[in-house]
Amino acid sequence: MSTLPDTFDGSLPYTPHFADMPGFRMHYLDEGPRDGQVILCLHGEPTWSYLFRHLIKAFSGTHRVIAPDHMGFGRSETPADRSYWLQDHIDNLERFVQILDLQAITLVMHDFGGPVGMGLAARHPERIQRIISINGPTPFGQASLFDRLGANAQASPWFQWILKAESQGRLEATLGELGFNILSTLKLNGFENHALITDTWLRAYGSRFASPADCLGAIGWAKGFATGAHRFETPDSAAAQAIRARPAMAIWGMADRTLHARHFLPLFTELFPDAPIFKLENAGHYSLEDDPETIAAHIGAFLEQT
Repeated sequence: MSTLPDTFDGSLPYTPHFADMPGFRMHYLDEGPRDGQVILCLHGEPTWSYLFRHLIKAFSGTHRVIAPDHMGFGRSETPADRSYWLQDHIDNLERFVQILDLQAITLVMHDFGGPVGMGLAARHPERIQRIISINGPTPFGQASLFDRLGANAQASPWFQWILKAESQGRLEATLGELGFNILSTLKLNGFENHALITDTWLRAYGSRFASPADCLGAIGWAKGFATGAHRFETPDSAAAQAIRARPAMAIWGMADRTLHARHFLPLFTELFPDAPIFKLENAGHYSLEDDPETIAAHIGAFLEQT
């Protein structure tokens, strides 16, 4: 029986790596020169490191590009006896970065990779060199955070569905079949490039949620929002001052139906008032799927300039 990883018809031709974490094995991709500057790519819901395949290809010739799968996502294990709240993912990322001893990190954060990455930045600002938000919130102790989260939830079909499904006891059953309804979930959040939809692409995202037991990560992230279980990391004054001084950039797919630009770009600007923001009018929440070439071009220019 073959033990070779599924490359999804060659679209993910990268060697799997695994780190032994407390209670589970964490999968990550690690491409490029080991002495290259580190680009650490953090995915969100309900994706995995496959989301960053285009960025890996674009930058692994010159940079060390690392893309871990959060616990319960992708090729990482999904332990049944763990909680899947924001603070758990921050703990895991902190341990992962310490195991690999990553320094001078350029954070690339999508979706809930934003709060996870900013949690790492709050704990270890000395390890962070740059911040890149791609349709990913940047909570970092801003006074407006919870007002913005609440206003966004009122405008987001995804968050409205989560709250209703949790109140009716349907959340686990529906998200437990994510392998079969992955396309509708992605579309609800904001996915525009329908030309990508092939059997291979659907397998890449859906096969990671083959059974209800595989879906605990996706369920946990949604349930944590509905029940208020997620805990945002708050930086101390030294960490806040250090990170605010770092080069930063935001890229936002403006057709995002889940994380609306009008609520989250001001959150970014509160931290980085002089940082560039690039708005992709025809890209949605999964902008790394919708317009990867433009995103790579913006990141490449940003890396050169900073």
